[in-house]
Amino acid sequence: MIVRDRPSGWLLFFVVRGSILPKVGPQILAVMFIAAVVSYFHGVVFHHNLTFTAVPFTIVGLALSIFLGFRNGAAYDRYWEGRRLWGELLITGRILARQVNSLIAAGPITSGHFAAEDDAIRLRRGMIYKTIAFAHALRHRLRDTDATDDLTAFLDRAELDRIFGSVNPPAAILRSLGDDLRLCLARKLIADPLAANLDNSLNTLDRVLGNCERIKSTPIPFSYTLLLHRTAYLYCFLLPFGLVDTVGMVTPVVAGLVSYTFFGLDALGDEIEEPFGTSPNDLPLAAISRSIEIDLRQALGEVNLPEPLLPKDYCLI
Repeated sequence: MIVRDRPSGWLLFFVVRGSILPKVGPQILAVMFIAAVVSYFHGVVFHHNLTFTAVPFTIVGLALSIFLGFRNGAAYDRYWEGRRLWGELLITGRILARQVNSLIAAGPITSGHFAAEDDAIRLRRGMIYKTIAFAHALRHRLRDTDATDDLTAFLDRAELDRIFGSVNPPAAILRSLGDDLRLCLARKLIADPLAANLDNSLNTLDRVLGNCERIKSTPIPFSYTLLLHRTAYLYCFLLPFGLVDTVGMVTPVVAGLVSYTFFGLDALGDEIEEPFGTSPNDLPLAAISRSIEIDLRQALGEVNLPEPLLPKDYCLI
């Protein structure tokens, strides 16, 4: 995600980092080159005049603008829902950590060593660590990356083997959290009505997982995207033939501005359509996961906390 102060005035015209221009620059230059050739020959190709009136381009341009707007609106809805779901994950993680700390009974700690702590303390720490591991595992599942390094710090070897032996590691972590809650009930570490509150938090995490998987596995229909791609490219590459009679030698400039708009909207829609990736305009899942880790480890009273992730070259991953 691009994170930077908004430039003012003329500086907006010179911003490259965070702009879609580097991605669509080659296409724009190609359109401007064709427009320059058309302007030089005034639309005459092999002794045939291929210039058109502006009417068909006006009609097609209006329809294309509407369809691009609709497609980008649908893509932004997916982006915003993804951000809302990860915000819900952050909130639910904090709630779960508070519930675990306050509702699960704790016995006396007789030693500073982890092995000597009682069952309640181990369960509380383990459940909060598993919640952190869930956030990291979900991020890696959505980005199709390896979660081993991030999970090793929060799960023991047996738990890691069980998690990675599952086809869905985040769901396996939730099942493990459910087992911990059942163990708390069996050992009378939590009352039944209070356990229902923790179970509701686990249900919320499960819904977040399912909805994120739905967004990832159900893209905007390819045929719709393909139609917009083809129409936008054909429109921009043919546009100089409709402008040359009207604007003359300024055709490359006008065609470049129009193609920047259409190509840019098309490319931006492609990026935010899949909000869980690593493109500059995708959601900063790593930064959100780190925030969840910091908050939940702090809830355990830990002091050696990792630093929040900061933007690099105005990009937060």
